[in-house]
Amino acid sequence: MTWVPKTAMVLAAGLGVRMRPLTDAVPKPLVRLQQRPLIDHVLDKLAEAGVEKAVVNVHYRADQLISHLKGRERPQIEISDERDTLLDTGGGVQKALPLLGSEPFLIHNSDSVWVEGVQPNILRLARAFDPERMDCLMLLALASGSVGYEGRGDFVMSPDGLLRRRPERELAPFVFTGVSIAHPRLFANAPDGAFSLNKLWDEAIAKGRLYGIRLDGIWMHIGTPAALSEAEQLLGGSHAA
Repeated sequence: MTWVPKTAMVLAAGLGVRMRPLTDAVPKPLVRLQQRPLIDHVLDKLAEAGVEKAVVNVHYRADQLISHLKGRERPQIEISDERDTLLDTGGGVQKALPLLGSEPFLIHNSDSVWVEGVQPNILRLARAFDPERMDCLMLLALASGSVGYEGRGDFVMSPDGLLRRRPERELAPFVFTGVSIAHPRLFANAPDGAFSLNKLWDEAIAKGRLYGIRLDGIWMHIGTPAALSEAEQLLGGSHAA
């Protein structure tokens, strides 16, 4: 039986500025793709993979998101409240560590969805995670084949999955999908307050402990209204994960 993390951190506290005007009235995780809130695409896929608990951080229009999640049983929901201070990605996970436990856990952006390939990608990620070698294992997509992504790529990946940053002024083939498995030791020397996960990833790169696997399928970064429209057109009758 495939090991799967029992817990996941779902990052849902962002302001959704690039998604305006759709986020003027609702938080970004409640923006709908194929008539379903983005966060439901994420939580349903976590439940299907066998994740038992999802810790969801909230900030912007938090009451709406908390109300929407109330009553969900799979996965079980716990709220990490950031209404007083927005802590960025790293600080948000750091605050939630007591709820996430001592075992490796998933980190999943609330706007990351994809069309699955042959095998479910969360299960592929779990099978590939090796805590002896890795502090973090990222799910990466080909930048050239992704929807809603217009950057120059994030990472270069060696044949064994070891990652390094995109060299300055160059292109890199892979983009981070916003989904990873992290060992709690990734946060061993994390600062207090607000900070980006990028700081911890750079430390893991320096130690040779940041790895990746390629997503099987089509990744969609739902960051803007235009990207949302493009995803709707692509999906048509397809199933989004």
